[in-house]
Amino acid sequence: MTTSFPASPEPVQAAQGVIQTNAWLMIALPLLGAAVLLLAGRRANGWGHLLGCATVITSFVYGLVLFATAGGGQAQQVHLFSWIPVRALQVDFGLRIDPLSLVFILLITGVGALIHIYSVGYMAHDQQGRSGAQNTERRRFFAYLNLFVAAMLILVLGNSFVTLYLGWEGVGLASYLLIGFWQQRPSAAGAATKAFVMNRVGDVGLALAIFLLFAQLGTTQYSEVFARAGELSSGTLLAITLLLLLGACGKSGQVPLQAWLPDAMEGPTPVSALIHAATMVTAGVYLIARANPLYTLSPGGQLAVAVVGAVTLLVGCVIGCAYDDIKKVLAYSTVSQIGYMMLAVGLGPAGYALGIMHLLTHGFFKAGLFLGAGSVMHGMNDEVDMRKFGGLRRYMPITFATFGLGYLALIGFPFLSGYYSKDAIIAAAFGTGGWQGWVFGGVAVLGAALTAFYMTRLVLMTFFGERRWENLTDSNGEKFHPHESPAVMTAPMIVLALGSVGAGLFFTTGERLVSFLTPALGELQEGHGALPHSVIQLLTVGFAALGVVVAWLFVGRKPVAVARPQRVSPPVRAARADLYGNAFNRVVVVRPISWLTRGLVQVDNRGVDGAVNGVAAFLGGASRGLRRWQTGFVRSYALSMLAGGVLLVAAMLTVGTP
Repeated sequence: MTTSFPASPEPVQAAQGVIQTNAWLMIALPLLGAAVLLLAGRRANGWGHLLGCATVITSFVYGLVLFATAGGGQAQQVHLFSWIPVRALQVDFGLRIDPLSLVFILLITGVGALIHIYSVGYMAHDQQGRSGAQNTERRRFFAYLNLFVAAMLILVLGNSFVTLYLGWEGVGLASYLLIGFWQQRPSAAGAATKAFVMNRVGDVGLALAIFLLFAQLGTTQYSEVFARAGELSSGTLLAITLLLLLGACGKSGQVPLQAWLPDAMEGPTPVSALIHAATMVTAGVYLIARANPLYTLSPGGQLAVAVVGAVTLLVGCVIGCAYDDIKKVLAYSTVSQIGYMMLAVGLGPAGYALGIMHLLTHGFFKAGLFLGAGSVMHGMNDEVDMRKFGGLRRYMPITFATFGLGYLALIGFPFLSGYYSKDAIIAAAFGTGGWQGWVFGGVAVLGAALTAFYMTRLVLMTFFGERRWENLTDSNGEKFHPHESPAVMTAPMIVLALGSVGAGLFFTTGERLVSFLTPALGELQEGHGALPHSVIQLLTVGFAALGVVVAWLFVGRKPVAVARPQRVSPPVRAARADLYGNAFNRVVVVRPISWLTRGLVQVDNRGVDGAVNGVAAFLGGASRGLRRWQTGFVRSYALSMLAGGVLLVAAMLTVGTP
């Protein structure tokens, strides 16, 4: 194993080199944990969850040490081994340690460790297990969690597009296993399959982009691709950036490939937090940010990313307003917030760092919100319908406090983390100038108002109002007895709530995060739009406050109906049908492919197989006809020879006659 770090006689620098050279251990530990837990079988049931937590916590500690020792901010390459040495295709398996990968390492392992700890309590008495064996499946769950973290680390630490693709596919596999963990449920199995298939659509785009890069430049290494990006023609650059965007849409649940993300709620709540908060759905944003040299040279690619982000943030907000399922509301909130991030990175140098900042703050408050939703479900017999909640703040004070802080951060309450990151994106959108500034900025402000509406509605229906659960029973006919979750679940929620409060201020003080990311993403270019930054801040806060007030008028002042009204307006009906996204996919993709498949089957049956069967039938019939001439009698054969001789003589006489 070699590394590009220069040898130094100084002990401190030598130690730094050793730490960075062995960064592969952060990947190896959770990968080893997954292998042990899967291979040990039932023997690991008693301690498997502890091993799963220990591996990720150790990776987080190593990440902290690596972060502290990585000086200068310049990208460092760690070569591990030659992976694909095939003539012109020479791919080395190595790591790229730079500011962008470092912040993702801390996010993935830090939030991932908290979710692992939370899962110890959440999965301790899993009532969804098969045959009533509640604890036997917890080991397998932690194995899948470890595999997921290892794949994400490969994705963000790889030094080439091919290595990224390995982690990309690993994340897809692990998410399939986690979403379908309760595989005895048809809905969970269907959701896992849907996520896997829809992600494959995006993966095709990413694979084609990698093929194009290799065909044009002869390499897939980040350092070489970015150094030679100027050699690509504008058309090739546009094609590559659009294909990368397709891959990002699939993994990050952006329009038109967003339909799988809400269905992923069929998995256990820790899975929802892991997928929707800090890891899988952020992979698409990471891909666009990592490929920033390509997008900077392609204005068309940048515009496409921004348009997808703007459309997605509105779609997520509108649908989130119509659901009564607490996890699905948060899922569509994630769709919307990832839309903000995509809008930011689509603004080019004016938004790359801002998109990453919102990604980090979102990791804190959205993970906290999902874990809070899991805590509510834990105390409410796994119920997810908010219409059956109400007044839970008195019975779950810690959950209410931590969830409330995450809610305030998400809606952009002044001086909480979301206020700094989301408002910066809105200001950058207005700062692009021209019609794009007004359109992108207006959409972002409208999204802030809708976010405040549906999140306030969620909080009011869950923690305030009358206790609607008192006169209801769960699916098993049992009464609800809400209670606070154990400390192993509330402790991670408290840590995430603290991040929801202070992360934004910490990142923006002295432009700490922007300056740190500059070597990887370039200088942040501030735009100059038609509105001053202070006016944009007041506008955003004002629209968010309007959303809160409207939610209180519709939900807070009126009793919540336990049953849904049958007659609703067309917009509400459309929102409850996911804005007909699934119907669109069925009409545009599923049905044409089904028709094409049936048509090809008919061509194969009647055409190819028909021709083969026709030839076989002709030869069989001909052989049966010829077989009749074989009688076995000598006189018949003699007569045939005589007739043949006569015909031959007659033919010769006829030809020879002038």
